[in-house]
Amino acid sequence: MTARIYRPARNAMQSGKGKTKNWVLVYEPSAPRDIEPLMGYTSSRDMRQQIKLSFDTVEAAEAYAQKNGIAYTVQTAHEETPKRQSYPDNFRADRKTPWTH
Repeated sequence: MTARIYRPARNAMQSGKGKTKNWVLVYEPSAPRDIEPLMGYTSSRDMRQQIKLSFDTVEAAEAYAQKNGIAYTVQTAHEETPKRQSYPDNFRADRKTPWTH
């Protein structure tokens, strides 16, 4: 039973950064998922896959895992580089591709 501690990335469909500030502890699957023969659904007997704990800091998540004897790995958070862009840059004459409608 191992767990993974990570900070979720922002949603690719939205520009906001909601739900990306907390660190999350999730359990890695201990067994592969099974296919139900009747309906074809995938299922698992591992109930720990449903647990998703949220922490304010990575230290708090590590302390929780150590306190409860959970083996864990920490994925470092990817910090995105801010891209400076202003609206008039869309209409500059020296663009690589000219702006058209």
